[in-house]
Amino acid sequence: MSKDISPKTHFRGYAIPGPTVPGNGEDPELAVGPGETLDVLCGHYRIFQLKKGHRYSTDDLLTAWYGTSWCPSARSILDLGSGIGTVAMVAAWRLPGTQVVTVEAQGESVNLARKSVRWNGLEERFDIREGDLRGTEILSETERFDLVLGSPPYFPLGSGVKGDHPQKVACRFEVRGTIADYCQTAARHLEIGGTFACVFPVTPSEQAERVAIGAKAAGLTIVRQRSIVLREGEPPLLGVFILMRSADLPEDIQDQTWEEPPLIIRRADGSIHPEYSAVKLGFGFPP
Repeated sequence: MSKDISPKTHFRGYAIPGPTVPGNGEDPELAVGPGETLDVLCGHYRIFQLKKGHRYSTDDLLTAWYGTSWCPSARSILDLGSGIGTVAMVAAWRLPGTQVVTVEAQGESVNLARKSVRWNGLEERFDIREGDLRGTEILSETERFDLVLGSPPYFPLGSGVKGDHPQKVACRFEVRGTIADYCQTAARHLEIGGTFACVFPVTPSEQAERVAIGAKAAGLTIVRQRSIVLREGEPPLLGVFILMRSADLPEDIQDQTWEEPPLIIRRADGSIHPEYSAVKLGFGFPP
């Protein structure tokens, strides 16, 4: 990624779409701090992240892309377990008329997200809340959203190596909630006919089953899903899912899921797959 933070029209031959951003101006609070980097996110948007902490990934980008693709008329967005703000900011870039509420429990991540939101001039559109998504005090009972997004941790505590930075632990392991908790919170706060989009492993099959179980317990239907193949010829590791409240759907499709063909990230030779190049164009990232 380029280290030059000045506005420009092209990046390595790619015409950068979308609005320009104010950047830091003369504000010392928006300087790149010790241990931080300022990186390209989408279009002209930048994101602050820690060099050795949690950094955004393809999973986050695809969650925002998939959710906004299948709920393009959303006026309001809720991002659960929002971390450093990746999913929410990409969704906001894709749907420029939306208001966004984010919920994140790690103060360090919240501070980075607020910094990025200010850098990108999004303060009037964002309400960044610090707290546990399972708590009833972080969101009022009456708050409803057209689109809820979630990139939950994938693994139960004790099921793998935690990592070398505390910020990474809660992003990978279920410290404050499981996929079932994300489904429950999403279901409570979906607007009538609203959409919940999330990402979760599909291999091994027990992981994909956890999404189905969590959805059913929350009264949600997986309307559509798409597996993600990281390298051509390998089994899919992740999937993106679109869920809606079962009560909002006709009875004959309340247990029906449309499974799309897998999205391949890289071809067998390691080059970017042509479809994923096109997907990247859809969230303003150089292909």
